[in-house]
Parts: sequence; structure tokens; C-alpha cells
Amino acid sequence: MIPRYNDLAANERTYLAWMRTSLSLIAFGFLLERFDLMIRAFAKSIMDGKMQIPSSLGREAGITLVGAGLIIMLLSTRRFITTTRQIQSDFTESYRMRGILILGGVFILLSLFVLLYVTRIISIG
Repeated sequence: MIPRYNDLAANERTYLAWMRTSLSLIAFGFLLERFDLMIRAFAKSIMDGKMQIPSSLGREAGITLVGAGLIIMLLSTRRFITTTRQIQSDFTESYRMRGILILGGVFILLSLFVLLYVTRIISIG
């Protein structure tokens, strides 16, 4: 039997949940960027270049979401490795707030980006 198996399995499940989240962000960012490219090509073919196409907000949003997904992937991997070492260690350590604050900051920045992106879309449209 593996010592502390339940704790290690819970840590791995948490890690896999973070990986699914980051892969979802990356996939959504890629989709958003490709959808913006398709809309631009479609508008050019329909209007024969007569219509002014607004700035590429979809491209910027897609690249930002891909970047956020990669950052979350790196942070979650680091957290997984650190937590695994702490679980396997015989020493008792107190839980640090730094990781929670960093993750909260990432989510706040992501929320602000979405808010600014939506308000720019509304003001353009």
C-alpha cells in the first residue's frame, strides 16, 4: 500500500481539474481567434472590401486566453509538485497564502480582461 495514498490521489485529482480548466481556456482562446479570422474573411468576401472591419478584438482576446491557460497550467504544475513533496515529507508545514493570492490575482486579471473586452465590443457595435 502506498503511504498517504488518499492525500496523493486528491492532489492528483485537483491537478487534473486545473489542467482541464487550462486546456479549456486554451481551446476557447484558439476558437475565439479562429472565429475572428473567419468573420473577417467572410466580411471581406461579402462586401468586396467596401466595409470597414473593426479592430481585431477577437484575436487579442484569443491570444490572451491562450496565455492565461498556459500560465494556469504552469502554476498548477508547480503547485502539484510542491504539494506532492509536502505530502510525502515527514515535516509539518503551515499552509501559505501566497499561492492563493497569486491564483486570485490571475482570476481578477482574467475577469477584468473579459469585462473590458465586453465593454469594447458593446461600444464598437
